[in-house]
Amino acid sequence: MKKLQLLLLVAFTVGFTAQAQYKLPQLNYSYADLEPYIDSTTMYIHYNNHHAAYTNNLNAALSKYPELFKKDLVEIFRHFEEIPADIQTAVRNNGGGYYYHVLFWELLTPSSKSKMTPVVEKALIANFGSIDSFKTEFEKAAATRFGSGWAWLIKDAGGKLKIVSTPNQDNPLMSFAEAKGKPVLAIDVWEHAYYLKYQSKRVDYTKAFWHVVNWQKVEELLK
Repeated sequence: MKKLQLLLLVAFTVGFTAQAQYKLPQLNYSYADLEPYIDSTTMYIHYNNHHAAYTNNLNAALSKYPELFKKDLVEIFRHFEEIPADIQTAVRNNGGGYYYHVLFWELLTPSSKSKMTPVVEKALIANFGSIDSFKTEFEKAAATRFGSGWAWLIKDAGGKLKIVSTPNQDNPLMSFAEAKGKPVLAIDVWEHAYYLKYQSKRVDYTKAFWHVVNWQKVEELLK
């Protein structure tokens, strides 16, 4: 009887962990729908290879401490120092990679649907003076991020919009981030995000990005 109870407990634990593990999100568009600004081959590889690898590696790291699956990933970021030291690097890299690739896909949309909303326009002008000034500053943050990383539009604790960049898979939600805030817009400037089409021309990729921004999602995140 005790052996049966133990087997049932193990089965329940394994089942709970499997159900709680992170999965790739469903895209709201096809790989080719962002053409010609982001090519379909890059989208396929970015999603199925890079994002999938972050997902699998994050699950592998957290599986060492299954109770962490019960915590929201943002909560883990905000209290990063509390997670076990032996998985911190893996969670930092792969948790970051998983989380904001989910966000990145939501921030993209076919060019026919990419139209800045009045709410977003008003907020950007209030914080940066003009849309052109905002775009220039954002593009600069993306272009000058040395190596791999991300550029962000964030909303800080006081409600002010700021543009920052982070290295590798770090983000403004992490407890050790130099500039903390809620992500509102983000662009991936790892080479795998653009190199097949733009080669070393990161500036061209960043300018093309404006054609496929999901401004409705940006407005949602501004709230």
